[in-house]
Amino acid sequence: MVTGHRFSEQETEEYYDAEDVIYRSIWDADGSVHWGVFDGQPTSDDRIREEFLTAGMRLNELMVEYSSIDSSSRVLDVGCGNGATATWLSRASGAHVTGIDLSGVRIENAVESLDRVPELAGRLAFEKASATELPFPDGTFTHVWSQATVYHVPDKDKVLQEAYRVLQPGGSLIFDDLTKPTQDISESARKFVYDRLLFDTDFSFYSYIEALRETGFKGPEGYQDRFDYLCDAYMKTVEAINNDELGWAQYLCIKPA
Repeated sequence: MVTGHRFSEQETEEYYDAEDVIYRSIWDADGSVHWGVFDGQPTSDDRIREEFLTAGMRLNELMVEYSSIDSSSRVLDVGCGNGATATWLSRASGAHVTGIDLSGVRIENAVESLDRVPELAGRLAFEKASATELPFPDGTFTHVWSQATVYHVPDKDKVLQEAYRVLQPGGSLIFDDLTKPTQDISESARKFVYDRLLFDTDFSFYSYIEALRETGFKGPEGYQDRFDYLCDAYMKTVEAINNDELGWAQYLCIKPA
């Protein structure tokens, strides 16, 4: 399957290099920027930020549970950003975690953060790299993990192929991504959601599963939802979700042994 190529990796890199400070001030001071799983609706503005961060942690915990990551695992975090989730993952599970990101600014932040977690020395590393050209030998990792990243990459098929390549036989790919339930996108959704996020895709929830199977993964398990509260801070995004112009999905798939 050929997916959308409306934006370049260079544009994505420049966007996150420039916007890192803004994301830290709005989302999370530690630099963790990804979606979450929400449990109810906050009752006040004061709780919105708290619940957003809690939802992100809830997603982390669910992904660990689904993928069975433990102290014997070697995990590649694709789109690690400032390294907050990779650090949490290594600490919580005991796994060896390597994070890669296209943004030089964010990788610098992640590398600097290593000094604050000396107990993770030897189990946590960061490297600037593209998800379409991973600098690792075949079969390096037991798990490939990614959150809110693949939708930024123009050549999504190549991301899936590279993830498959660096996984050991029997290894797991677990990730979430934005999907396009319908190809009929309004001008408002295009401007305020797709173009703002440098995002485009031809993948619906089900065609994504088919692409994973074509790559070689067996039995992809997918979970999708529209998550009306997913983007309370982005009202135009909510409009797109409600109009079925934007979806969110999580996938777990296994490289055959």
